[in-house]
Amino acid sequence: MMPQPYQLFLPARRATSVVFDSPHSGRDYPAALMARSVLDARSIRSSEDAFVDDLFAPALDFGAPLLAALAPRAFIDLNRAEDELDPALIEGVARGPINPRISSGLGVVPRVVANGRAIYRGKMARAEAEARVREYWRPYHSALQELLDDTRAQFGEAILIDCHSMPHEAIEGLGGRTGRRPDVILGDRFGAAAAATVMDAVESAFLSAGLRVARNAPFAGAYITQRYGRPSRRQHVIQVEIDRALYMDEMRVRPSADFDGFRTALSDVISRICAIGAAELPLAAE
Repeated sequence: MMPQPYQLFLPARRATSVVFDSPHSGRDYPAALMARSVLDARSIRSSEDAFVDDLFAPALDFGAPLLAALAPRAFIDLNRAEDELDPALIEGVARGPINPRISSGLGVVPRVVANGRAIYRGKMARAEAEARVREYWRPYHSALQELLDDTRAQFGEAILIDCHSMPHEAIEGLGGRTGRRPDVILGDRFGAAAAATVMDAVESAFLSAGLRVARNAPFAGAYITQRYGRPSRRQHVIQVEIDRALYMDEMRVRPSADFDGFRTALSDVISRICAIGAAELPLAAE
């Protein structure tokens, strides 16, 4: 059975203009994908943002919705443009201008997982790739757009928190002179995707939990941040990347012994982020 594109979790009552989404936490791996892949069931999950949807599920308790992918990133990457098709993987796709994401095998239908490990032997029919875009990518983005439109209509603004995780090895060299690596990296495309006041408030929420925070390097925000971030229209997007070592065993793709404690700490962060949007309620009601 093929996975559904996403699941939308709605709070009992909307109380904030903040919306959360998790486009890479899907873990419904279709049998057809696994039959074709050269990777085993654990290796193929290495590019998955495992458990991120669980970490941000407390958003519902604070009046915010959560849109979570069910289809896995190795099957369809919802944080890429729908036309980012990889000619090295998909038959009949012409080579275009150099795109570093496509060149590295991380287009909308990925060719590789983490560390450049190939998912398939040989190529894929273009019709299959286009079917994935049609049946998974477009429904997810249609749901996200509708969620943001409804939020702006209700509150006068929308703040999207685009939730991700990062391999610990991706930040090992970021400590600088202090050697203190960031726990969280916030991306707003260097101010293009969110107002400075929103970015400052989200950063403050993470700092309040004792987490070390960096901005925009090496992750400034990908397709979702670029597409939906429109601060001039009161639609803000901030990408959140959390060090996986804080809550999971990356090798085994399992929650670590610290998972519940970290989830509790993150729940307080989520509460503070939701309060940013709740502060706009009186203004939106005028």
